[in-house]
Amino acid sequence: MLVMRLRCILLLALFAGACFAESDSVTLRGKLTQAEGKPPALATADGKLIPLEGDKSTSGVLNDARLAGAQMELRGHFSGELFQVDPIHTQAMHVHREGKRLIVTYWCATCSIRTFAPGLCWCCQQETALDLREPDKDDQE
Repeated sequence: MLVMRLRCILLLALFAGACFAESDSVTLRGKLTQAEGKPPALATADGKLIPLEGDKSTSGVLNDARLAGAQMELRGHFSGELFQVDPIHTQAMHVHREGKRLIVTYWCATCSIRTFAPGLCWCCQQETALDLREPDKDDQE
């Protein structure tokens, strides 16, 4: 009985920690810059240039030349001077274009496969096309 109570308390503590883990999440908006030899950065409206970092797939998106100069909205947290964008599976990156908030996706027209990072299609090995799209009801946050 004591063991069960301890397990319940431990699970509750872990759950509470997970709930508060994302509380320091920040959303930034600005123009994506990609200078040669430097990490991608976000130029904010107040003139700041914030260097960006993320997981491998997120970094692929941030370094995609097709998105250079795009008005981006990024969710993540600061790690010193760097802004760490949340992992790719959280859909933490959006483009603002013509008054719309768009999800960054990539599409292979040959195989009809959608991915969230640039690169070769895993099926036919052709380069995927940038395909910004409006969120579905299921994608709404």
